[in-house]
Amino acid sequence: MCTTEPISYAGRDPAEATIKLQINNKQCMAFPNETILSCARRHDIYIPTLCELDDIDHTPGTCRVCVVEITHSKHNGAQIVTSCNTPVREGMTVQTRSKKARDMQKLQVELLMADHLQDCATCIRHGDCELQDVAQYVGLTENRFFDRLLAESRPVDEASTSMIRDMRRCIRCQRCVAICRDHQGIDALVMEGTGNNRVVALRDSTDPMSNICVSCGQCVLVCPTGALGERDEIDKALDYICDPDITTVVQFAPAVRVAFGEEFGMPAGTNVEGHVIAACRKIGVDIVLDTNFAADVVIMEEGTELLGRLKEGRKPTFTSCCPAWINFAETHYPDILPLLSSTKSPQQVLSTIAKTYLPEKQDIAADKIRVISIMPCIAKKDEAARPQLGEAGKQDTDVVLTTREFARLLRREGIDLKTIKPSSFDNPYMSEYSGAAAIFGTTGGVMEAAVRTIYSVVNGKELDKVELTQLRGFEGVREATVDLGGPIGAVKVAMVHGLGDTRKLVEMVRSGEADYDFIEVMACPGGCVDGGGSLRSKKAYLPLAMARRETIYNVDRKTNVRQSHKNMQVQALYRDFLQAPNSEKAHHLLHTHYEDRRKDLRHTVKEIWDNLSMSSVLY
Repeated sequence: MCTTEPISYAGRDPAEATIKLQINNKQCMAFPNETILSCARRHDIYIPTLCELDDIDHTPGTCRVCVVEITHSKHNGAQIVTSCNTPVREGMTVQTRSKKARDMQKLQVELLMADHLQDCATCIRHGDCELQDVAQYVGLTENRFFDRLLAESRPVDEASTSMIRDMRRCIRCQRCVAICRDHQGIDALVMEGTGNNRVVALRDSTDPMSNICVSCGQCVLVCPTGALGERDEIDKALDYICDPDITTVVQFAPAVRVAFGEEFGMPAGTNVEGHVIAACRKIGVDIVLDTNFAADVVIMEEGTELLGRLKEGRKPTFTSCCPAWINFAETHYPDILPLLSSTKSPQQVLSTIAKTYLPEKQDIAADKIRVISIMPCIAKKDEAARPQLGEAGKQDTDVVLTTREFARLLRREGIDLKTIKPSSFDNPYMSEYSGAAAIFGTTGGVMEAAVRTIYSVVNGKELDKVELTQLRGFEGVREATVDLGGPIGAVKVAMVHGLGDTRKLVEMVRSGEADYDFIEVMACPGGCVDGGGSLRSKKAYLPLAMARRETIYNVDRKTNVRQSHKNMQVQALYRDFLQAPNSEKAHHLLHTHYEDRRKDLRHTVKEIWDNLSMSSVLY
């Protein structure tokens, strides 16, 4: 998942901490080469930070908010240093709250805000902003250096269908550059300009159709301010919901139910499925459906497609549920597009069926239906806008709201998820789901769901043990051999999450080093439960992943039906409407095609090296 592993001192043998120093008159022991900040944290001493993010090993020292005052026997007098990248020394004395340190911390925050647009009340991070927190901590009551004209002159990029880059709110922490380059392996973001004109920019282009960004949204998760965020479509959704002539259909993804309650102060991983349904009805949604239903349909289509390819000896087959992965393949490796399953994602499958099958069953005018999708994913906005995912120029999915947008919508409507009485699905055609669909929300889940159904199709019986633990785990790349029985026999499968490891795996497939039959790809580390549209956590990258994953697995365990092909509503869909998986009608409605969007290298190796070398230079 990461190209560089952060150094962790948690859990290390205390005997290895051999360096003695004082922090705020407290005797502390530090590990060799440990930073002052790391040592202070282990001893429960707080130092304010902004640019630093420990769990992605990002300590550029650019914000300089973490300054402390140190003295050392080898130096005369006191020094002010950044604690995030200054190593401890034997006999060092550190003061984090001396008058000199506090004054310098306040000055640094004041300087950071000199060209930072100070309209906090209208910012998407209002009340959840790390810059606001630090300003409060240092006691900032005025900004002597604020230059409104300078702040408003900084660029705002609204060209993307999914994201907004507002450099008026950027503090140049470079977290976004680091996560995109060092962890996702995309390198779509770059620092450009000098001095007050230095900003985060898209590499080579501001045109969303000609840059290499894949809209995974991981940069948004690490941004400490409102500089990066999803394109807000709340008002568009409300326009549909409030229009009496429109039938609004809301669907929400498997991961939403386990990664949404945290937005309202509920424990990490709380299953809020019933709360989301009730909230949707309270704001006036006409029909509430579950993307899980469509996940079961995807398994029927993709599983049938995979079986056909296996019988023909065509391999590997890559999954196609993740839109950021599709963007990545089209942009970076278009030669592998024939290897991708042509099955639409669950979001698009449900939207298509909601505008074709549902009108027949419920006597609704198809042209009056608008589908609003609630997703833990920013790239789903890109997906919904794809021209091949609609009919006659009209989108199948009309609006995509990230979980963060949906939380803002509910707050605008005065709804607190903690206090609302949970409800349940009641649509008789498109709301039932299996446990296999539920685990779509985490890495390895699509693969496990597919194996459960493919085994049954091949052997005419169910797996003795439906929980395939060999397909579960949090390693960047996992592989397993699964015996499907019958004429298929053993197949070699792989699961990868995070685009850094995905690139490595794709390179191995292309070179012939990797020999797999079926490969599941999730662009976001951890899968959809940690999607770029989910809750952002201060001072941490993915702190809630494991709690969300465990809840998803518990949903599967508690569901009566745990295989997609046993979903009675899915069976009725094929019997009454689609005829059979991969039928001509099913293929027309539920499958798609991909496009070569390859981007040529437009900078030399020297320019790349210069950029890498300069990215950490203080300015």
